[in-house]
Amino acid sequence: MTSDAADTGTGNESGTDTDDPYLWLEDVTSEEALTWVKERNAEAFAELAGTRRYDTFQTDVRRILDADDRIPYVNRYNEYLYNYWRDATNPRGLWRRTTLESYRTPDPEWEVLLDLDALAAAEDENWVWKGGSALYPDYDRVLIHLSRGGADATVVREWDLPTREFVPGGFTVPEAKTRISWIDQDHVHIGTDLGPGTLTDSGYPRQARLWERGTDLADAPIVFEGDQTDVVVRAWRDPTPGYVRHFAYRAPDFFTTQDYVRAEDGTYLLIDVPDDADTDIHRQWLLIRPRSAWTVNGTEHPAGSLLAAQFDDYLAGQRNLTPVFTPDAHTSLSSWWWTRGHLIISTMSDVKTVLQVLDPARDWHADPLPGVPAMGDAQIVDTDPHHGEEYWISGQSFTQPPTLLRGDLGESGESGDSDDLGEQGSASTAGTARTTGTPRTEPELLRQAPARFDSTDIQAEQYFATSADGTSVPYFVVGRHQDRPGPTLMTGYGGFEIAETPGYAAVTGHGWITRGGTYVVANIRGGGEYGPDWHKAAMREKRPRAYEDCAAVAQDLVTRGITTATQLGIRGGSNGGLLVGNMLVTYPHLFGAIVCEVPLLDMRRYHRLLAGASWMAEYGDPDTDDWNYLRTYSPYHLLQPDRHYPPVLVTTSTRDDRVHPAHARKMVARMLEHGLDVRYYENIEGGHGGAADNEQAARKWALVLEFLWRKLGQETDN
Repeated sequence: MTSDAADTGTGNESGTDTDDPYLWLEDVTSEEALTWVKERNAEAFAELAGTRRYDTFQTDVRRILDADDRIPYVNRYNEYLYNYWRDATNPRGLWRRTTLESYRTPDPEWEVLLDLDALAAAEDENWVWKGGSALYPDYDRVLIHLSRGGADATVVREWDLPTREFVPGGFTVPEAKTRISWIDQDHVHIGTDLGPGTLTDSGYPRQARLWERGTDLADAPIVFEGDQTDVVVRAWRDPTPGYVRHFAYRAPDFFTTQDYVRAEDGTYLLIDVPDDADTDIHRQWLLIRPRSAWTVNGTEHPAGSLLAAQFDDYLAGQRNLTPVFTPDAHTSLSSWWWTRGHLIISTMSDVKTVLQVLDPARDWHADPLPGVPAMGDAQIVDTDPHHGEEYWISGQSFTQPPTLLRGDLGESGESGDSDDLGEQGSASTAGTARTTGTPRTEPELLRQAPARFDSTDIQAEQYFATSADGTSVPYFVVGRHQDRPGPTLMTGYGGFEIAETPGYAAVTGHGWITRGGTYVVANIRGGGEYGPDWHKAAMREKRPRAYEDCAAVAQDLVTRGITTATQLGIRGGSNGGLLVGNMLVTYPHLFGAIVCEVPLLDMRRYHRLLAGASWMAEYGDPDTDDWNYLRTYSPYHLLQPDRHYPPVLVTTSTRDDRVHPAHARKMVARMLEHGLDVRYYENIEGGHGGAADNEQAARKWALVLEFLWRKLGQETDN
């Protein structure tokens, strides 16, 4: 789940529910609430920690997370490859760089740019790295984002690469959900918290300003703004030579945006596409991906298509659209990336990845991307759309650890824009020139991560369950063939058009599968496995379809003899926490144990807690008649004191400023009130990820694995 909020309080306080006895747990850092948290933590550790198996889990997970032979994923900027790295010696991490020549060697020579552990010690802050953006074309100045304890809110500070120091008097922004990007060395576009009226109800910037170096941020002129009820507003500059343009957008809700381009007179012109469409401008090209069927000039383009047009012609009113991808019943578009002259698209066919390269100079001719590993999930992780034709692929499967390859489609050109340094790249980016031909050289293998668990005789198989309305729902089963039902751990998400793909789960493989457990990934509706329509099938009042899908998979596992209800557990976080919360209250007979992490659970007040207002397009508005259906899948309100429920472990983070920890706190308090079988762990740090470093992550994983083996394996280990 994306989106976040601006503080650690409860957000909008209007309309408090006076019949809720646990509202006091919404005060995140009150002494009373934290005392309750510490008591629950102590109870969880007293029950689950201290066994040989728990200690083994914690040690093994920490070893996996800190392993020196992990793949150091990189982003290239000019001649350097940038990476952010954490290990046992550097728990907060190093921001560092090397050259491609050195990266090709088994032991690259890394130049450390910023030591987060040293910085945190010197400033007495619990800094967590959140990335940075560098200034084109030299990338010598960087706007670094630092989080306290892993929260989404960050402090922004300007860094000088040549001197390895923060710039005295440079661009510095206090902790907030800031959106900031370079214009030139002395100017940035920025949206941040400057007091009343500057943030949306979701806690994101409502205004975009142009801030000049040396001036007061509060005096920076507003260049673009949206409505209070919008999710977020942002402005940025595309510095591509020959195509320098300023853009802005406002997001009325989570799934709609209005994109604008700045005209010569300084006004912003709306790019006339459907509000629910994704757009991408790269040099002369405009890409459009509508989330609903869209009829243009008598031709209907289905939801999830990818359409191309000449940007200037489109802006002038022409509507000559070229379909470059059209979905079908089994295939959807996952993401796309530009090189300088080509478009690489990632599609999913029954949740298995296919990569293709499209050449706009040859009428968008498509070919398979050469050298893609035969794995369940292969994704582009970086390109440089302004400099050349280089691309980086990461491939993996349930049983094959990640592989990193580097390829080049041929042509090269001038360098360009900045993006996150030291972070794995994002799904689409801006900046294309016409080239001739598409070289088909095989990519070079740069890194192969070693196996983290013995996959001998472990197989991954795909099955389909039939949901209550007859829909066929895919799911993966990973494990060794057994002649009788055994302990099984299921996971799912089912929201926000996010797909669950066949990735390598090192910790689950080591701590669950190799010990005899079976692992299941359910591709339920609400996700993005089959495009926008698969997502919309479980939005708002249709949300229970996702839960019916999940229940159908659970029942199918029992029918196939893979497990039994008492041996089947389910784990989910965030929107997946809402999923498993509904499995608890609606389908308790199907599960033997439930792990619910950083969850949404109170659907009456979710929109008033931190970033919750931004998700009303997904769920609905509880202050309207939408509550009539929201109450049917609000686990906090559906608990019954006289009903049997399976044992539950609930986890969250005090520093989660995206999904409020009160969801988890209040649910557990109500379960304890009813005398139900529940235990609770709240990490004081960690943000929405639940852990700020590998030590904290290992501790949480050990609790989860120990709980699951005790409840599903019916075993103890003292």
